[in-house]
Amino acid sequence: MKKIIFLVVLLIACALNQVCIAQTEVKKKVQPGEQAPPATSGQNNFGGMRPPTGSGAPAIRPPRPEPKIATVSLDEISMSDPFVFPDEKSHTYYLTGTGGRLYKSTDLKMWTGPYRIIDLNGTWMDGLFVAAAEIHQFGNKYYLAGTWSDHSNLIENVPRRYNVPTNQTQLLVSDVIEGPYKPLVQEHDFCLGPQDWDIIDGTLYQENDTTYMVFVHEWTQLIDGTMDFMPLSKDLTHRTAEPTTIFRASEAAWSKEMNSIGEATFGLKMPGWVTDGPQMFRTKSGKLGMLWSSWGEHRYAQGVCYSTSGSIKGPWIQEKEAFKGDNSGHGMLFTTFEGKRLFIVHHAEEKGPRKPQLYEVDDSGDKLILGQRYNP
Repeated sequence: MKKIIFLVVLLIACALNQVCIAQTEVKKKVQPGEQAPPATSGQNNFGGMRPPTGSGAPAIRPPRPEPKIATVSLDEISMSDPFVFPDEKSHTYYLTGTGGRLYKSTDLKMWTGPYRIIDLNGTWMDGLFVAAAEIHQFGNKYYLAGTWSDHSNLIENVPRRYNVPTNQTQLLVSDVIEGPYKPLVQEHDFCLGPQDWDIIDGTLYQENDTTYMVFVHEWTQLIDGTMDFMPLSKDLTHRTAEPTTIFRASEAAWSKEMNSIGEATFGLKMPGWVTDGPQMFRTKSGKLGMLWSSWGEHRYAQGVCYSTSGSIKGPWIQEKEAFKGDNSGHGMLFTTFEGKRLFIVHHAEEKGPRKPQLYEVDDSGDKLILGQRYNP
């Protein structure tokens, strides 16, 4: 009888842990294959040329000279995917984004940085570039969500399209907002999402005592990119269910197919529709919305959609027009210490660098309304 009880307990334990176990599976070896046709000389090309994938050691970038800490205006900062965390305790705004460095400001005008805040020692991400970093607070801990890419490890070859590398949004943790942030799960090969999915731009959202990671399942793997969510454990160390798709990029009328607008990616003419940069928000009336980005008539574009049920489970209805369609995107909302609602987004002029910009927004009704450029 004791043996039977032991077996039952063991089976239950295995069932409860199967998702966590799946997150530490051994990586599959995928051979590179033929990719999409190369970009035409002189055409728009996002992301530059990618290094060869799937051969040898991780594509670790050579060390760059440490930038000097300085105080500069927001207009002087070049950064994609900006994210602002207002810290009530210190009355300080913290800015991070792609690159993972940190700036801080007390007035939103002058910013001191960039500070190094990430420590990835002992993990597959060590030495790799981080994209779309953002900071969240739960309880007395601070969590950094960021996306790391390992181009030495392929997860799939989509024939005549793309050699899909490992991309994963991971969670780091710190006791203090200025770091250092270290991996929440210390296993070397750990991935929070399915290892055979190309995952980027994850953000955190709480609903009914559940914390979700909302993330992008890349169009480079799917052709029609999706926005997905997965529930996380109470301690945020693993997913408790497999991802659910919220919507596809092509569902938004303003999101354009990349080849149709002459946009190459990583030096390749890949057809498809892009999802990027989710951020969840509620208007003052309680309407649940999501900011997200894609490519439109004027290159990069910021869009918005709304949940008709008020829940992450939707259904989600896309706005017909882009929220800001002038080569701007990957924006987010935050509230100043004076109670003003602001929108920060990166914007690029022609082929110039991406720079953060601040705008006022009206969120008093059921829909977000973009206001004037905000100058502190």
